[in-house]
Amino acid sequence: MARSSRPIPDSRDNSEKSHMTHTTSADGTTIAFDRSGEGPAVIFVQGGFTDRSHPTWSGLAAALSPHFTVYNYDRRGRGGSGDHEHYAVEREIEDLAALIKDAGGEAFVFGGSSGGALALEAAARGLAITKLAVYEPPYIVGDSRAPLPDDFQEQLSALIEEGRRGDAVELFMVQASEVPAEMVAGMRTQPFWPDVEAVAHTLPYEAAVVGRGNRLPAERLAGITIPTLALAGENSPEWLRQGAKAVSETVRDAEYRVLEGQAHDVSPEALTPVLKDFFNG
Repeated sequence: MARSSRPIPDSRDNSEKSHMTHTTSADGTTIAFDRSGEGPAVIFVQGGFTDRSHPTWSGLAAALSPHFTVYNYDRRGRGGSGDHEHYAVEREIEDLAALIKDAGGEAFVFGGSSGGALALEAAARGLAITKLAVYEPPYIVGDSRAPLPDDFQEQLSALIEEGRRGDAVELFMVQASEVPAEMVAGMRTQPFWPDVEAVAHTLPYEAAVVGRGNRLPAERLAGITIPTLALAGENSPEWLRQGAKAVSETVRDAEYRVLEGQAHDVSPEALTPVLKDFFNG
């Protein structure tokens, strides 16, 4: 998996939580989302550790709401959304399909990190996405970095089943996000760590979405025909930039852009004008 945005505690207050809107996915799972603004629908798909309260997503929603109807939702298993005992990537695609239906039957979509990989999988399966933008979907191409083990998802799941949620988070951060082990050890002593462990059960979902070894699914992506924008940060690791570029070279109608001064923890201010121009173009 990719380097994910820095995990932070849920900052929503009770009044914000009481105003959550919901839709129901095909398997009966409740999916929570905030809807704001007016205009064509844009749906956000988050990466690992984050939910709709994360400053990147809430800030981006506020910035784009004057121009679009923004759907900022919690992926299953986190935030205000429900979950199901048996996970499959197809269920998350059905979640996105339910949101598109709520949005009127078609929508623009923006996905970040592993959320970008999920959005690409949804587009490849023919969901009614009219334009797609992704930021650094964590595909490893060539020898840009050491590959993840093919059983990475199984390793994470085993730790969760054993109740070792902190160890699952550490494994993900060190191997997938390339956070130094000594830094993770320090994080485990911080007050926010219980909030990080609270979403540990979703980490195998992230591994499943990106696929074994984080390999670019070229055959599936080549079938995507909608306009697609693959973004990367100038200061991000080279392998993430190479992955985004490879997406642009694989999807038929795609372009690649590098955002100056940005890293994987991209700012809403950098994303807003780019996404506004792309979706309005």
